[in-house]
Amino acid sequence: MNLKELKEMINLMNENGLTELEIEKDNVKIKLRKQPTGAVTHEVVRQTPLPSASSAAISIMQPGAQSSSPPAVAMDEFIVRSPMVGTFYAAPGPESEPFVSIGKVVKEDDVLCILEAMKLMNEIKAEVAGTITAILVKNGQAVEYDQPLFHLKKS
Repeated sequence: MNLKELKEMINLMNENGLTELEIEKDNVKIKLRKQPTGAVTHEVVRQTPLPSASSAAISIMQPGAQSSSPPAVAMDEFIVRSPMVGTFYAAPGPESEPFVSIGKVVKEDDVLCILEAMKLMNEIKAEVAGTITAILVKNGQAVEYDQPLFHLKKS
């Protein structure tokens, strides 16, 4: 299964209004799910074990895996969580200013960060308006599905 085939599957989902797609090919089972935010998450299950050298290049989300318990948050705070497994980038480029910093006021749909998953850059946008009170990950850090990324104080 290559990147081109994966992109074709995502396009197939979008064109036909599918929210979930599961395909099995060459001892690899891929399950794609579209989240309410529009982001597509993936689950890869191989029937044969991966060699350890290759495993670093492939993000695998184990079925039933869950993130650690969420931190305590005030009623007026909102946690922005990762909609996918990927690499967190705080800025659009290495020499660019970060999208947000602690204390920055954001509006709904403002870009907070970029998550790279399988060579695709996905903008993560604010679901609510508010002020950034915490940035919980570092630039270039690998993140898991549903991992908290930011705390926002709702405005």
